[in-house]
Amino acid sequence: MLNSMYSGVSGMRGFQTKLDVIGNNIANVNTVGYQKSRVLFEDMLSQSVAGNSVNSMQVGLGSSVSAINMVDSPGSPMTTGVQTDLSIQGDGYFRVQAEGGTEYLARSGSFQLDPEGNLVTTQGYSVLDNLGNPIENIGQISSINAAGQITYTDNNGNPQQTINLGIGTVPNPAGLNKVGNSLFLETEKSGVAAEGLPEGSRVVAGQLEMSNVDLTEEFTEMIVAQRGFQANSRVITTSDEILQEIVNLKR
Repeated sequence: MLNSMYSGVSGMRGFQTKLDVIGNNIANVNTVGYQKSRVLFEDMLSQSVAGNSVNSMQVGLGSSVSAINMVDSPGSPMTTGVQTDLSIQGDGYFRVQAEGGTEYLARSGSFQLDPEGNLVTTQGYSVLDNLGNPIENIGQISSINAAGQITYTDNNGNPQQTINLGIGTVPNPAGLNKVGNSLFLETEKSGVAAEGLPEGSRVVAGQLEMSNVDLTEEFTEMIVAQRGFQANSRVITTSDEILQEIVNLKR
């Protein structure tokens, strides 16, 4: 069987994966805190061909997906005027906690106060402070400064208390694991998150970070993936025609 046919199949599979990633990026173009992904390819093993050439004589056996990386570039800011809507300009992730105790990282800072005065995400997850404790017993927020400090009055009316938002930074953001709901989990590849707002970063209240998806770039990549898929399908068709000619030699 012709190797070109299998090379074409591997190329089609790779570009199908690329189209899947592009489709997901476009679907999340308006998702708060979403960070887009990209696909990287690599060539597969090459078969050595016998010969007396000075240089190696090798025939490639197709391509495969080498990585699907998350791109952690900042998204466009959207001003909401809601005091509990927060964004991080620069590096860093908000720390949140699910009911079962699992901690997540999030770029989406769409927070709100529940009836008990707990600062929670739109999914009801607790927002953590810099000590890893849920932020609760808040009656009214006075201000949230650029350092991530919340000045508030508690439910008992005691004024001017301050608490620091829990913000973590990982060595390799591309290694984080997406778990849905615009949340991320630390992995061995991402490294352990260090507590604190990085130097040069700041928290902005009344503003959300939108998706970092660029539609112009995504549609351009979609065209490239579509043409790549078509070209590889043409390789399979041509290989099939050659095989048909070989079969017809006996007639």
